[in-house]
Amino acid sequence: MAGDGEAGVAVEQRAVPPMWKNGYLVADYGSGSAVLVDPGDEALELLERLANLGGRLLAVLNTHGHFDHICGNRVVKEHWDVPIYLHRADEWLYRNMVEQAAWFGFRYDAPPPPDRLLDGGEVLKPGSFQLEVLHTPGHSPGSVSYRLGDHLFCGDVIFAGSVGRTDLPGGSSETLLTTIREKVLSLPEDVVLYPGHGPTTTVGRERVTNPFLNGELSLG
Repeated sequence: MAGDGEAGVAVEQRAVPPMWKNGYLVADYGSGSAVLVDPGDEALELLERLANLGGRLLAVLNTHGHFDHICGNRVVKEHWDVPIYLHRADEWLYRNMVEQAAWFGFRYDAPPPPDRLLDGGEVLKPGSFQLEVLHTPGHSPGSVSYRLGDHLFCGDVIFAGSVGRTDLPGGSSETLLTTIREKVLSLPEDVVLYPGHGPTTTVGRERVTNPFLNGELSLG
């Protein structure tokens, strides 16, 4: 659990096999408001933690439409009838989640449709939260990052020491690197990055140490 940044806000992360994809529960201890970011196979664990906290779920925030980041949406909707947010440029990926998963040898039921389609630039205000939506394409056309104070939930745009893959449909290496430089590295260095896979990091750390951003490695 991470409680730094916004006063009273805690971030809890869960990841389970086989994909070890990070899902996040963001909870405001003062108001009881909570949102889920990218619920996947770990969705039930996040919901159990939410119940233990006595929180009230207000939204599901998807960073993009790849199957491992949205396959828990159905489970969440069965427990909480809350809006699902997604950028409109990834709606085609979202609606083809079953086929996406089959490409990788997995089987899932189709997710419920997204309730709110985003364009980027919005400020979402579920409960006591105020989240800025940054359109951060490159890994997918509709990838977004959600900024809550000094927390940035960045999906598969950037990782600790790496960046998102661009070899899937709609990916673009050039777009991704431009996005990272203009939308992520332009943020204050103490902003904490919560990626879709692996450990948390910070803007400042990635500016200095990420080999894909300092010229040591190339995306090809």
